Amino acid sequence: MEVARVTSKGQVTIPVGIRKRMNLKDGDKVAFLERDGKCYIENAALVAINRAQEAFAGEAERLGLKNEEDVVAMVKEIRRARWEKRNADHA
Repeated sequence: MEVARVTSKGQVTIPVGIRKRMNLKDGDKVAFLERDGKCYIENAALVAINRAQEAFAGEAERLGLKNEEDVVAMVKEIRRARWEKRNADHA
């Protein structure tokens, strides 16, 4: 168990062992999450990635994307459609 003191400004220094285990570097952000009456500190970048993965879960199947080539084809189609729309607006 690691212990840290809270300053008068509410600041806490995260012990070096915890920072290493969480792969936190200077300037990284942390997220404070509450679950089941307990507070957890997590690497904010990893929280964002996990939430994005959860938000996009099942989307590839819904869109019929089976592999990387399908994704590339979809991106090309979207870009083509946007290019056509942009050029149609200027005609």
